[in-house]
Amino acid sequence: MSKNLGYLSGRKGLDYNLFEQLGISARENGTPSAREMERLRKEFLMGSANVFGTVSFYDFLKPENQGKKVYVCNGSSCMTAGTQSKVREHMLSHFDNSEVGEMCCLGRCHENSAFHYNGKNYSGSDIENFTPESHVSPDNYHTAYEGTAVIMGSSEDWSDYEPILLSCLSRPASFLINELKVSELRGRGGAGFPIYFKLQSCIDAEAETRFVVCNADEGDPGAYSDRYIMEHKPLALLAGMILAGYMAGAGYGVLYIRAEYPESVSIISQAINLLSDAGWLGKNIRNTGFDFTFKVIQAQGAYICGEETALLSSIEGQRPEVRIRPPYPTQQGLFNMPTVVNNVETLACIPFVLQHGGERFAAIGKGKSKGTKLISLDGFFKRPGIYEVDMGTPLEKVIYDLGQGFVSPVKAMHIGGPLGGLVPVTKAKDLTIDFESFSAEGFLLGHASIVCIPESFPMVDYIRHLFQFTAHESCGKCFPCRLGSTRGYEMFDKVQHSGFKVSRELLNDLLETLELGSLCALGGGLPLPIKNALQYFEDELSLYLSD
Repeated sequence: MSKNLGYLSGRKGLDYNLFEQLGISARENGTPSAREMERLRKEFLMGSANVFGTVSFYDFLKPENQGKKVYVCNGSSCMTAGTQSKVREHMLSHFDNSEVGEMCCLGRCHENSAFHYNGKNYSGSDIENFTPESHVSPDNYHTAYEGTAVIMGSSEDWSDYEPILLSCLSRPASFLINELKVSELRGRGGAGFPIYFKLQSCIDAEAETRFVVCNADEGDPGAYSDRYIMEHKPLALLAGMILAGYMAGAGYGVLYIRAEYPESVSIISQAINLLSDAGWLGKNIRNTGFDFTFKVIQAQGAYICGEETALLSSIEGQRPEVRIRPPYPTQQGLFNMPTVVNNVETLACIPFVLQHGGERFAAIGKGKSKGTKLISLDGFFKRPGIYEVDMGTPLEKVIYDLGQGFVSPVKAMHIGGPLGGLVPVTKAKDLTIDFESFSAEGFLLGHASIVCIPESFPMVDYIRHLFQFTAHESCGKCFPCRLGSTRGYEMFDKVQHSGFKVSRELLNDLLETLELGSLCALGGGLPLPIKNALQYFEDELSLYLSD
């Protein structure tokens, strides 16, 4: 059924798509009216249940969003920082309780106290003097690199990219794909999958239309490295997408950007206009015979859309449920056409690789982890911000040299988002920033964001938070994730409110079911940080567990 719906949605193409129209219809009241949903249903030949299922899923489309005027960040970093009760209290002095909603996460983890009002993000000291008439203050955080500046050294003058693109577009796509193969560039969104393989698979698929999709739905609480690229290095990203489009035989580049990042949407759109004015978009670009154009789509609040197949269903206007594979997106992706999906950081690395050669990139890093990695440090560091380091850099160097240590005692770091490894500070000496090191120690590097858990924050409350987050964000397609995350949240909620003790046997069975039975990494990845907590914080958690 979803395959047929993909074809139906694709008949009108990208420029006029169901998902965007639902977002537009929700702007005035926070949710589309029943009349507007019925009109769009008929226009796109969808069923009433399909359209309502889509609308009722997203945080910024569902009926509960109606009338909301301000949103308080409920991400992990703001939570552990303990800033949000004050933010919410201040908002209630300006708005009714029914007008205050929540967002996760605004990417202001470097200073916390984050909230969203009137299409703009605020954080840090903004709350001190906020009124509905306030203006947004500049968002500043430290940036630096240690080793090679693959992304941070990229130019923001389009004239510097033109020679790279002209040189690449004069070569066969197979030559460029081989350079990426030599470089061993792997996906930076967490999965670590080789990008060359996706590009080759896409161009090998028989089709008249192909797509390159940038997964800019950076939903990992604590991560804001993709936001950094979109707002400070947008040309590197767009050049990478054009090159990926050429290699994949794709004529369209789609940027699916989080609604929680309004500044990113604006800056990327301006950069696309610059490229268009410079003659780098449209038909027969610079007489190379290559056609390419961009489409920016603003998401509507759903963490699961960071999973590539759920993202594609979202663009089609369907409920963003994870798809069973095979077929893979490079075979049947957006509107059932071959599609390459990669995250922001991965695509932004491509210009460097193709300018300097695959061997140059492969010479950076450690083992099978080549190149560099962007790392997000939250507000518990003395010098929070975004850092680019060579793969293989010691974690202690990141913490104590780049981040300059912690502002207050920290017992653990959640690295790589909610599904990443929960690393005790005492284990930092054993880890380097690369996929293999984290895996060997029983952790996951993921997006390489770092959310600190202070000594004063109960680990049992953090576990409850992880189950609650997953239960809220689950697409619901598979039982283990949909039911398992909810049952986990219920158990630890009872611990918090009634002195209930969780059965170790029951908890272990639940984690095993999630890990083995879930369709995607949301349910399948949740057990990792919880197992890490049980392993390294046994003394603290034993008070809440029964044999």
